[in-house]
Amino acid sequence: MYKNRNKDGTLNICGRNIRQLRKAVNPVMSQRALADRLQLAGMDLDKNAIQRIEAGQRFVTDIELSAFAKVFNTTTDELLK
Repeated sequence: MYKNRNKDGTLNICGRNIRQLRKAVNPVMSQRALADRLQLAGMDLDKNAIQRIEAGQRFVTDIELSAFAKVFNTTTDELLK
């Protein structure tokens, strides 16, 4: 059965960029703090979901990608680079 994965085995493209942006915005920003910001933006993700996204162990929907872009004040294209 075919599985949608990157060549490195991860399930998303944006996880590393999300982690880098989280640390660039505030070096001590926790995954829980990011989850709180996302909830304020209307996206219900918890700390565990953030951890799995950053590790490439979880798919990211287009709706979630848009919320990440809003929280980080960037574009979805930047998150996908």
